[in-house]
Amino acid sequence: MEDTDQLHYLFVLAACVAITLPLEFLGSGVYRKPRKLLVALMPAALFVVWDLLALAGGVWSISERYTLGVHVLPGMPLEELLFFVVIPLCGLLTFEAVRGVLARFGKVRA
Repeated sequence: MEDTDQLHYLFVLAACVAITLPLEFLGSGVYRKPRKLLVALMPAALFVVWDLLALAGGVWSISERYTLGVHVLPGMPLEELLFFVVIPLCGLLTFEAVRGVLARFGKVRA
């Protein structure tokens, strides 16, 4: 095992944020709309429960090799929980940025 193997999952999540974060500064305004952000993250709670049940039931597993080994919930690595926050956030940033660009060109209402 290489020294950085345990950081792979975290690096992928960080890359997702790094790639989409500039969209906030281009006008998506997601971080300035906490209600919209909360609504986007609410479905993640269902998926966290689903994931916990699947992990506990042995339906799937997450390799300890590619995670830090820190479990925030029984059997769920920190990175897996962060996944359920990061991916909807990146999706919302992208959606709002595209919507903002289209609004500037008169294609949709902002």
